Amino acid sequence: MTDQPAIVDVRRDSSADGPGIRTVAFLKGCPLHCSFCHNPETQDPRPEMAFFRARCISCGRCAEACAEQAIDLELPGRIHRDRCQRCGACAEACASGALRLIGVRRSPDELAKILLQDAPFFRNGGGVTLSGGEATMFPEYLDALLRRLRAAGVHVILETSGFFDYGVFSSRILPYLDEVYFDLKPALPAAHLRCTGRDNGAIHENLRRLLAHARIPVLPRAPMIPGLTDTPANLRALAAVLRECGAKRIELLPYNPLGLDMYEALNRPRPRLPDKFPTPEDFAALCASFAALSGC
Repeated sequence: MTDQPAIVDVRRDSSADGPGIRTVAFLKGCPLHCSFCHNPETQDPRPEMAFFRARCISCGRCAEACAEQAIDLELPGRIHRDRCQRCGACAEACASGALRLIGVRRSPDELAKILLQDAPFFRNGGGVTLSGGEATMFPEYLDALLRRLRAAGVHVILETSGFFDYGVFSSRILPYLDEVYFDLKPALPAAHLRCTGRDNGAIHENLRRLLAHARIPVLPRAPMIPGLTDTPANLRALAAVLRECGAKRIELLPYNPLGLDMYEALNRPRPRLPDKFPTPEDFAALCASFAALSGC
């Protein structure tokens, strides 16, 4: 299968990615490159190495295991990434978990088997949530995986950025979904292009079409990034997008700083964002202000 993705993680017992007890599969690869991404390890579709400095005990086993001599104990980030073949041999040798190979390629059958191990927990309203990255980058793979989950009677939610070919999505993916979580990034076109590298016109059109024609629930969501998506200008633009698309509801997502350390682990620049969650009071006030503005 040509579009077989790497799987970053399978997270069990989640209560934050849909109703009931859910198992979440994170697929690697995304056409957007959000400067504020909460899961930066899912952007690159290829497997990659992460180094967590605080866990390193400088035992040297990683350097001994690397055939490419890509490990340097004197290097702050440990890895000469221009030499690294992303094979994961160093991570296998690491005694402290300081090195981690992110992304393992699995066939639809392999991933379905892993997900269905949790089927007993889905009987009381739970299910599987497919996240990323952007899972719709792999329509052939999703078609095969979703058919297996549908045959097993599993409730499936897809989390998407909305950047996909609608024709392919509607024929190969949508028929096997039970709900779509549709995440909207900056509503203002210039800000969206600057922060994600992509125009948002097609995304908004995909949302409009889904809300008009999909026979399953479609929930728009918007992460509230300090100084970017929580500004009055963006909130007004977001309210206008929802009206144009015919949305009757939206879920605002509180800013989450937990992904910031992953940028350093991947040897990428750390975004200049707060390292704290918003207070419940501040987030409640923001939601109330937006509800008054949008009617959602």
